[in-house]
Amino acid sequence: MDLAKLLGRRAEREAVEHLLTEARAGRSGVLVVRGEAGIGKTALLEHTVATATSSGFRVERACGVESETQFAFAGLHQLCAHLLDRTGALPEPQQAALGVALGLRSGTAPDRFLVGLATLNLLAEVCEDGPLLCLLDDAQWLDQASAEVLAFVARRVVAERVGLVFALRDPGESDVPALTGLPELRLNGLGEADSRALLAAAVRTPLDDEVRNRIIAEARGNPLALLELPRSAEHARLAGGFGRPDVLDVPRRVEDAFRRRSGDVPAETRLLLLVAAAEPTGDVALLWRAAGHLGVGREAAGPAETAGLVEIDTVVRFRHPLVRSAVYRAATPTDRRRVHRALATATDPRSDPDRRAWHRAQAVSGVDEEVATELERSAGRARARGGLAAAAAFLQQAAELSSEPARRSRRALDAAHAKHEAGASEAASKLLAIAAAGSLDALQRARLELLRAQIAFHLTRGGEAPGMLLDAARTLAPLDATLARETYLHALDAAIITGPLRYGRGVPEVAEAAQATPAAPGSPTPIDLLLDGLVTTYTQGYEVGVPGLRRALDAFGTDSRRSLWLAGRTAAALFDDELVHMLAGRNVQLTREAGALAELPAALIFQSAALVLAGELAHAAELAAEETAITRATGAVPLRHARLLLAAWCGRRAEAAELFAASVQQATGREEGTEVTLAHYSMSVLYNGLGDYAAAVDAATRASQSYELSHRNLALPELIEAAARAGQPERAAAAVEQLTSRARASATPWALGLAARSQALTSTGTTADEHYREAIDRLGSCRMATHLARTHLVYGEWLRRGGHRHDAREHLRIAHDMLSDMGAEAFAARAARELRATGEHPRHRTARPADALTAQELHIARLVATGATSREVGAQLFLSPRTIEAHLRSIFRKLGITSRRQLKEIRLP
Repeated sequence: MDLAKLLGRRAEREAVEHLLTEARAGRSGVLVVRGEAGIGKTALLEHTVATATSSGFRVERACGVESETQFAFAGLHQLCAHLLDRTGALPEPQQAALGVALGLRSGTAPDRFLVGLATLNLLAEVCEDGPLLCLLDDAQWLDQASAEVLAFVARRVVAERVGLVFALRDPGESDVPALTGLPELRLNGLGEADSRALLAAAVRTPLDDEVRNRIIAEARGNPLALLELPRSAEHARLAGGFGRPDVLDVPRRVEDAFRRRSGDVPAETRLLLLVAAAEPTGDVALLWRAAGHLGVGREAAGPAETAGLVEIDTVVRFRHPLVRSAVYRAATPTDRRRVHRALATATDPRSDPDRRAWHRAQAVSGVDEEVATELERSAGRARARGGLAAAAAFLQQAAELSSEPARRSRRALDAAHAKHEAGASEAASKLLAIAAAGSLDALQRARLELLRAQIAFHLTRGGEAPGMLLDAARTLAPLDATLARETYLHALDAAIITGPLRYGRGVPEVAEAAQATPAAPGSPTPIDLLLDGLVTTYTQGYEVGVPGLRRALDAFGTDSRRSLWLAGRTAAALFDDELVHMLAGRNVQLTREAGALAELPAALIFQSAALVLAGELAHAAELAAEETAITRATGAVPLRHARLLLAAWCGRRAEAAELFAASVQQATGREEGTEVTLAHYSMSVLYNGLGDYAAAVDAATRASQSYELSHRNLALPELIEAAARAGQPERAAAAVEQLTSRARASATPWALGLAARSQALTSTGTTADEHYREAIDRLGSCRMATHLARTHLVYGEWLRRGGHRHDAREHLRIAHDMLSDMGAEAFAARAARELRATGEHPRHRTARPADALTAQELHIARLVATGATSREVGAQLFLSPRTIEAHLRSIFRKLGITSRRQLKEIRLP
């Protein structure tokens, strides 16, 4: 059949041709072709290849194989094998990540998204020579690591002249979560007229109308069914029709037809077909070596090729993946084991030890400790390359083949850990059940309970998780003091995140229990000091806990991402704005350098929040936009905190309300957890800016009940301002007492300035005036410009209401200018209204050229203005240099400039 005339696929051909046209013009694109087996995905891909080749594209392709799913980065290696000579152009960290992932060099297991960035830039380098088409057929069988990397690439291509096309079966058969959300093209069955035309081309013998109608009805428009079912049917069945249509779905009926055809060839040919089906790489030399071990000669290939089941040339190719599965399923267990044993013998243990171990495992009937040990070594190699899912699969198989109960349980526990790390927590729970049923020592059983608690917390964020973690910590205490203390800290964190007491063990209960744990051996680590500081804070009060938290903060280094994250939270709890600024920036820097994209969104959110409070809302918006893009690219759960906080400070009521509703819905069942309390804090800012003080009181009250120390620090000033303005002096006074006590303990300008402003809001006369002046003085000596501007605002409002119009104007003018320049529009509007009430018209903000830039363009412009090259900017933002150049062209056009030198001279917000 002429591929250029694919029957009934005009719209589909136009879709892929449009993708190629756009890619050739420098606008990269992605398409996920979905449909049932045999519906024509591969045929459409072949048409795409023919069109691309004739248009000057370089074409690289890979094909998923069901038995390859546990080999980490196998699909990626297949796709990039002929491109690796271009890796020298990549930055060293990316070269190392890709080399380790593909097993070409040794090194630390790379972050999978750094591997993704390396792949993106590798494709971009190849595209410098011309457009590139990457095809991935049967993508439902890609190994998890390859699928995640290629999905990341698909979401980051922009201007590289590359097209990516994935073909995969409908989700009902198997699915690839990483590809969800990418542009899709669904192939449905052919219409009746096209089905009749295809059937007429496939069956040259005359058919009765009744038989033809039955075939068309049973094929349901599936092209492969129309081509193969008549070919596999006997003439008597063609005369009398097929079996009932409801017996099997169409792909299964096609597979059944292939099974019958493969059963008609000689026994030696069937055995050779089984070798080919069991060997996923298509390696012809390996096929014949294994066939030799089975006594099968090369002449056995003839009948299979004549029957149209397989082609054996430079590689082994089945007529369709359904032929492979039909042959394998039709074989007896004994024959399967014989074939895998022959393949294991034929596989070089030095060049491909993991595939040899896999074949040996498939050849086992029962248990085999030697093979289980070999699989365990394969798991170690997979983990070293960053293939956690592959490591888990090897360990699970090793557990199944273990001859001793104790080893089976240990391997099942290790497999469960790897599954959980790989994101398959539900599968990990099943492995824990296997491990628990066997023989474990006390420490192993404690580790099992710890993992069970971690999985529960990860899957549900439910209120029972802190108690489970607390039980695990208590069990670990006499067995592993260091791990026990880390688990107490995790339990405390889980209790803070899930919110107030519901299941009998909340923050106070966990803190009380942790207080009794013995000290870790040796000098205390930063984790030990943080646990002690938090325990003291939650059992004896903030003021008593501050010295311990400071000791922990002093002990944290700045070279560990986890340490930076914990230190940043602690600095915010202590109102230490300088350290918050430094630690937030350092955390983002190290996370970028490590290519740890799974961690980067949280780091960006923390830095974005710090920038908001410092009055750098435009810069904060850039980081929030980057966080959103990376979250989308990595397929992670959406994080809305940064965007909600920005919308609140900018006074965008509708946007904030939408983000708030989504945040609360996402946290269903955790209405008092940190996610929701942080959302309530943002809404309290919004309502205070809009002057809706009653709503602000409600939101700030909810936020100030959080056990997260920094959240309460942020919420108390909002509650005080709202309650003071809403006529609730008692509520305001109680919050002032709490904030003032915290401020005296922390003794930072940020804390003391907020306390002074809050005291002013609840005072009168000269006392209030003195507090306002103190607040301006203290906040003026720290980074928190938003609170300084708001202090000028509330001071000016107070002065105007007291009849001091002239003095009020000065502070209101300062507030309006600061808040307008920041982009805090609702608060700026408040200042403008007050200024007009004094008889002065506020200045209108002058439009600047940079206002036309998007948040991402502004971020790129800011980096380029520092002198960074496109490659350096691309490495920082996980984009290709060509995409950065495309953004720069847009930036230059909007700013009316033509060079990077001119960009340095433009004032960016």
